[in-house]
Amino acid sequence: MTVSAHAVSPDAAPAVACTGLVVRFGATTALDAVDLVVHPGELVAVTGHSGAGKSTLLSVVAGIVTPDAGDVLVGGRPVAGVAEAVEAGVALIPQGNGLAAMLTARENVLVPLLARGVAPEDAPARAAAALDSVGLGEVFSHLVEELSGGQRVAVARALALDCLVLLADEPTSELDHTNREVVLRRLRARASQGAAVVMATHDPEAAAAADRVVHLDDGALTTPDVVHSIYLRTTQPASRGWLECTKSSSWGAGR
Repeated sequence: MTVSAHAVSPDAAPAVACTGLVVRFGATTALDAVDLVVHPGELVAVTGHSGAGKSTLLSVVAGIVTPDAGDVLVGGRPVAGVAEAVEAGVALIPQGNGLAAMLTARENVLVPLLARGVAPEDAPARAAAALDSVGLGEVFSHLVEELSGGQRVAVARALALDCLVLLADEPTSELDHTNREVVLRRLRARASQGAAVVMATHDPEAAAAADRVVHLDDGALTTPDVVHSIYLRTTQPASRGWLECTKSSSWGAGR
């Protein structure tokens, strides 16, 4: 079975390409020479213990954290801050949801749409559809604090943006089994629609839903990213060409 039938071409940039990422917070190395490539249509799980660097990796791709070394490309464009990430089409579902408690579920989804330039006549329908897709269509007028956790609202907010790269930081951590399955189905659907989805998770069942798993341990990838290696090889002049990556044992090594 192929992994979303991805063909790696030097003329078709991956959705996300991280090379040699290093992030230090004082004496602590949060990311240690991390390489990762994600193509459109892929759902990639980043696993690891608490403090392994999962959230830091997503924050670098989202432009929130500036790496001490290394590069991030989104759609072939350098990302060095939040503005560049937004312009490149990145959306983040943060751990802990990051919602405005004084706004309703609908308003929490609607405001970012308007801020990103979605037409006022189109934004309400997009917000409603996103909330309905995660089972919140009938409670859109409730304040976030009135709902049992706001994680699904945060997921709906990111889905409504219809971005090219969707970063999800522990998107199932506050959910029961039923709602976890709803969220995982929506993330899978976004990948099927062509987005690159990167999900940080410590949940083995959530990771099992991914096309590919990479594992972080104290900031270092302990399962080397096979796709990144192919990306580097095929962008060298001596080895340009089309390659199809299949879900072989090397792809699933992190499971």
